[in-house]
Amino acid sequence: MWTSLPWFIMAHFGHHLLTALPGPLLPSIRTEFGLNYTQSSIVTTSFALSGGASQLPSGWLADRINPVILLAIGTLGVAVGGILVGVSSTYIMLIVFMIVMGLMTGGYHPASTPMILSSVEPKMRGRALGLHLLGGNSSFFVAPLIAGGIMAIWPAWGWHGPFIILAIPTAIFGLIFYIYLTRRGGRGHVETARQRAAAEKPPQQGYKRRLIAYLVQMVLGGGAGMSVNAFLALYMTDVLNTSDSEAAMLMSIMFIPGIIGGTVIGGWISDRIGTIRVIIVTSIFSGLIIFALRAATLGFGFYAVLFIMGLIMAVRMPVTEVFIMSQTPSRHRSTIYGVYYFTMQYTGAIFAPVMGWAIEKYTFDTMFTFSAIVVTAVSVITSFFIWDAKD
Repeated sequence: MWTSLPWFIMAHFGHHLLTALPGPLLPSIRTEFGLNYTQSSIVTTSFALSGGASQLPSGWLADRINPVILLAIGTLGVAVGGILVGVSSTYIMLIVFMIVMGLMTGGYHPASTPMILSSVEPKMRGRALGLHLLGGNSSFFVAPLIAGGIMAIWPAWGWHGPFIILAIPTAIFGLIFYIYLTRRGGRGHVETARQRAAAEKPPQQGYKRRLIAYLVQMVLGGGAGMSVNAFLALYMTDVLNTSDSEAAMLMSIMFIPGIIGGTVIGGWISDRIGTIRVIIVTSIFSGLIIFALRAATLGFGFYAVLFIMGLIMAVRMPVTEVFIMSQTPSRHRSTIYGVYYFTMQYTGAIFAPVMGWAIEKYTFDTMFTFSAIVVTAVSVITSFFIWDAKD
């Protein structure tokens, strides 16, 4: 596995180069098409909804067909979708091609995560997944910076340039990854993952209760929290008075923890003390930090809040996926991961238009406060249903 992991990290990086762009570029998109908050939210919502919808069939298929096919679609397909988004000249075209790009994203995660986790010893799963997530987090850090730079150097291109230009390395990474997986080394990795998954014992009794409780946490608490993230760039431009390009680049602060080892640290901690303690602590803190966000002014304090928000996400991501694996029968693992990724994307997508409407009516401050309360309360309540989990 450890010889194959760098290839998965590279593919994860390429996969997210384009999926990292809709949020940071939203202010520029809004300016070009003259959108209000609700219309702006539909841009990211259309992408998230289609991406979330594609997770379910992709997870189901990954348990039944060669996952290499889905991994190829999840990388090369995203590049094609990114180019289509980049050439969009009307709001309707943009929404349609955002949906296309979202549909192409569904193949990667439900297929890749079980392959990685099934290929390593249980005591090393958190660290392996943390390293894999390092690739994706690096994209979310690098892509907004590159996008802001492209818009600053070639302002006439606007938000179109970043999508078109970054589609090129995404396609290259996807092609290289597919070639590797269809050759000897990659085929051996796929077979090893299948053999180890087949030999695993059934999950701990009560796993259905814990999975359901955690999905509830994702739907209610996660949706409220992700809807805040969806409007961070607009919050910076409209409340903190940054420029569109500055807001895009500031979004990268949230992903610094991921590229300096936050996911690896989270995986290492979970390998040492178990996933459930990390999940409970980070879920509660993710609500509390939103209170700090609404109180911070532009400067060091605001940057620190963004960094902490990113640190919580980075630490939590690998832990969550290891937790799901420990609570899921191996024969249904990709399917359950599909449900998880579907839930994660759909909740934010559904909440975002509601948040946009509410911000117009009640202001950013009121809605950020409401979201902080919801995230914290849901995290505390659902913790009572998952605390007994064992890895």
